[in-house]
Amino acid sequence: MKKKWPIPRPTENAALRALDLAERPVRRHVAHVPALMAALVDAVAQKDREGICLSSHRVVRAAAPEVGAP
Repeated sequence: MKKKWPIPRPTENAALRALDLAERPVRRHVAHVPALMAALVDAVAQKDREGICLSSHRVVRAAAPEVGAP
């Protein structure tokens, strides 16, 4: 039996596509950055590559509103 890696997750792909198409609020709340950084530290401690990628991108978007703006 041939293994597939990564495991295909069509619902995850659909959710990410919908998120990309959704309008993002212009104003960001900087108060969330410490919590996001804590999530990033946890992901690094657990060596979770996907968690590191997701949380690091989220930290940047929260801290710098011009990133990812259309």
